[in-house]
Amino acid sequence: MPAPPWISAFPELNVRTYVTVDGKPGVFFFSLDAGNPVAVGAAKTLLNLPYFAAKMEVRVGDDGNVQYESRRSSQPGAEFSARYRGLGDRHVPVAGTLEYFLTERYCLYAVDHTDHAYRLNIHHPAWTLERGEGEIALNTMTQAAGIRLPLFHFSKRQDAACWAPERI
Repeated sequence: MPAPPWISAFPELNVRTYVTVDGKPGVFFFSLDAGNPVAVGAAKTLLNLPYFAAKMEVRVGDDGNVQYESRRSSQPGAEFSARYRGLGDRHVPVAGTLEYFLTERYCLYAVDHTDHAYRLNIHHPAWTLERGEGEIALNTMTQAAGIRLPLFHFSKRQDAACWAPERI
């Protein structure tokens, strides 16, 4: 069934770490900010994911530069402002590279409403990346954790499907 664009296509920004449980690599999200309050509410209610509604704007200039702005609508407040662009040379990451490690994850780990850890398996096509460059004007998303963003990759879009959560 095709995904309705008003619920499945929206800007999102996340702060995450990479984990492996029982030999299965995945991601754990510290926060997910999204420009769709319906999706935020559904993800928080159904999956207890740390989603936050945000006012987000994504503008693509004639020169290919993307201006990305995000301001969280609730507490704790967080903002992000950056300009970036892809530099061409689109490719699928090769197994064993850092790009592959960062993108080819097929589950997420979280904690449900009863404080039990769970795994949510997902499927997505292999990421198509290109080298990127950018400038971050404002980033309070990761400030408290002391995380820096030392590299840029760029992908125009990534679709994904998921299954029901399973307790681990």
